[in-house]
Amino acid sequence: MGSSDASKTLKPTTIEIPESSSGGSGRGSGDEVPLSPRSWRERQATYKTPSRRTSVDAAVYFQGPRDMAKHSKWPFFLRMHGSVLPKMILPLFIVTIWSTAITCVCQFVWELKVSNLLLTVLGFVVGLAISFRTSSAYERYTEGRKYWSQLQLVGQNLARTIWIHASERPGELGKQDLLNKISALNLIVAFSHALVHKLRFEPGINYPNFKERVEYLETFAKAAEAEIPQRREPGKFKAAGEYLGVTFAESNPRKLIKKAKRPLGNLPLEILNHLSAYVQHTITNDTLTVGLYQNQAITSVVALNEVLIGVDRILSTPLPIAYSIAISQITWVYVMMLPFQLWDDLRWVTIPGCIFAAYIIIGMNAIGREIENPFGNDVNDLPLELFCEELELDIDYIMSNPPPHPEEFFTSDLNCPLQPLSPKNFMHWMKRSKQDIRDALMSKTKADMRIRPSFQGPRSEGIEEKMNSIEHSHDV
Repeated sequence: MGSSDASKTLKPTTIEIPESSSGGSGRGSGDEVPLSPRSWRERQATYKTPSRRTSVDAAVYFQGPRDMAKHSKWPFFLRMHGSVLPKMILPLFIVTIWSTAITCVCQFVWELKVSNLLLTVLGFVVGLAISFRTSSAYERYTEGRKYWSQLQLVGQNLARTIWIHASERPGELGKQDLLNKISALNLIVAFSHALVHKLRFEPGINYPNFKERVEYLETFAKAAEAEIPQRREPGKFKAAGEYLGVTFAESNPRKLIKKAKRPLGNLPLEILNHLSAYVQHTITNDTLTVGLYQNQAITSVVALNEVLIGVDRILSTPLPIAYSIAISQITWVYVMMLPFQLWDDLRWVTIPGCIFAAYIIIGMNAIGREIENPFGNDVNDLPLELFCEELELDIDYIMSNPPPHPEEFFTSDLNCPLQPLSPKNFMHWMKRSKQDIRDALMSKTKADMRIRPSFQGPRSEGIEEKMNSIEHSHDV
């Protein structure tokens, strides 16, 4: 696109966003104005985290992922959003009944005392088990976040490479090249959304803000869409059981995939195939001619494939089931043995003591179990939808203007290359000689040394006089 076309393009500083009227025009009025760049697309659905929804239902309050942009002024020990307390209600209730029963038996029937030495030995083992569980779970959590950071980095880099370095031919072919570039950058965003649905075992393409992105592609997910069973909303008792952490109420997350009657394919991988085909197309039609940029585009597609394999590895290799069973059994044995060991010293205080100890021990185990899969819908899971929207916004910013030309932005009157030494702009220094510019750069360095004397070591009087004479001769 030529410089004349670029000068007529809408610039970020010329965009006007109408202010919303707090009076007559509301959401239901016909003269509603856009409030943000997200509304310019006239979307039917945009993801909103549960913490930003207006409902105060407890079931919604404990859903996730957590909105990282929302600030809470409550102290951490009083916060409920993000806590595992709902999943601790049933275990704490069982511990309360058990400790009360054992305390009553010891108080009124028979003293069931156990040496405190067992408490020390078991406590050491439980501490090792819980430490192993939480450290391994958090390692998976951070590794998942690293892969999504890599996806954002590679997505931005690939989008910039395509938008800046893939040229546009004159005439109608240039219009086709421009639309091809826009479609390719949209496929990068579609890849991130497809990856979210794959990690959450959501087959097909019929999801808000996703179907229109990939419906034109010939994929296995599109072919199987008509025969994929619809996900049913759980009943009240089943939903309550899931929030309380009852294992018998939890559904198999792979249920829809197991019920599919046709091959579902690998949608993120198929999108990468189309991206690779576009890169090959730009190379063959000579719109991406520099070998370095060709290699960079191909390497970016390979890096996206690496992200796909990496997150799939995290999802499909949880903590071995033997460890999970052993850690769960060890913690429960320890908690159940607490009343026998505490009653002789605490008497009736044994009951609240066991409850507090169980909350600490079982709570840490529950946290490790929740963050073990960082790609789910729990409150403490990664906000994958927000990551996708951030990537989409960044790509929109890249596409908002044609590729910039240095002769346009460097020659601006606001560009003062030698600030803060000289307030003169670029065109003023163009009228000076190259040696004047280099001398000014040397003067700028000496001025910086005078301003920041702490960077210099102590000098003797002889060295100081010699430096002054050198500077004087240079000025002359």
